[in-house]
Amino acid sequence: MKYIYFDASSGLSGDMILGALLDLGASRPKFKKAIDSLKLPVTLKFRDVERSHLRGLKIDVLITKTTGPARHWDDVESFIRRCPFSPAVKDRGLAIFRNLFEAEAKVHGRPFDHVHLHEAGADDALVDVLGASWLIEELGIGEVFCSPLNVGSGWVKTSHGVLPVPPPAVAELLKDVPVYSAHAQAELVTPTGAAVIKTLASQFLSLPELTYSGIGYGAGDHDLPGLPNILRVFYGDRAALDPAKRVFLIEATIDDSNPQVLAAFLDRALELGALDVHLTPVVMKKNRLASKLTLLAAAATLDRLITAVFEETTSIGVRYFPVERRALERRIETVQVQGQPVRVKVALLNGRPVNAQPEYDDALQLARTKKIPLKEILREAAASAVPAKRERR
Repeated sequence: MKYIYFDASSGLSGDMILGALLDLGASRPKFKKAIDSLKLPVTLKFRDVERSHLRGLKIDVLITKTTGPARHWDDVESFIRRCPFSPAVKDRGLAIFRNLFEAEAKVHGRPFDHVHLHEAGADDALVDVLGASWLIEELGIGEVFCSPLNVGSGWVKTSHGVLPVPPPAVAELLKDVPVYSAHAQAELVTPTGAAVIKTLASQFLSLPELTYSGIGYGAGDHDLPGLPNILRVFYGDRAALDPAKRVFLIEATIDDSNPQVLAAFLDRALELGALDVHLTPVVMKKNRLASKLTLLAAAATLDRLITAVFEETTSIGVRYFPVERRALERRIETVQVQGQPVRVKVALLNGRPVNAQPEYDDALQLARTKKIPLKEILREAAASAVPAKRERR
């Protein structure tokens, strides 16, 4: 299974996503045939362009005739369900358009069924959304990652008038997505692009450690001064990307908390997704004894854990910063000890077992049942992890 990682430091749009994915090496004739099967009044044009002296693939969706009034949800849903694509492609397309309609309904204060889409409801948006969904399947992509989004700045002209960047629908779509503005007085993320990436991306994170086999370059409409209007996408085997290697360390020093509250919070933090959590005794100003709370968190759980620190402890401030980590691959093996199953966690380095640790709860229950010292059960369980020991030799 493959992954893709979008570098959206120059923003993204529907046509940029199409260009980047197609530039990874998918067959252009096969893609064109797929789009033609939708029987939309469009013509595709592929061309290599320069953006700030960098090459990118530009896909133009040329409308050959208008198809009538703007579409409502029922129109879009009916069209997608009737199209000849696979169920998985249809499901992606429907999810993307549903997010678009929900965002428009929210910003205009209208019921979902009454909303109609102008820019994002046009035929070219159907090509962008269904084309991207089709290419995801064609390229065998199992997971989508994306960088924080550069949304640009300034103002943009729309069918609703001149709106600030990011436009309201884009801002609504990008709730809970890391965004910033840099280098351009322009709209860098379009509603269609925002809906596609919000729906498909499983994580938004700064460039992680990854190994890739291909790069696609999708060009946008504008040649911006000093900023290449190009979306890069990195492509490779899913096993070669490990977002967990870059994590965050969260710290809070607390001198006014009930120890029982802190003890309970350790379990709560693990429930909320902390990779590790511990307390360290420290001495603060005025020689007050205190505890330093330390949590290790993945980017996806950072905000949730910081909120929990504020809600469930007496801390009024935290520090957090990115750190790199390396973790051994692990597998669980079940061995027989005294005729009973005990799980053993085996840690591997480059596929070679280097450590075996019996699961404490299994070993403790067996020790109590058999009335044997726990340390003997632990020793026998570790020694019974025969495959690990043989591989280690």
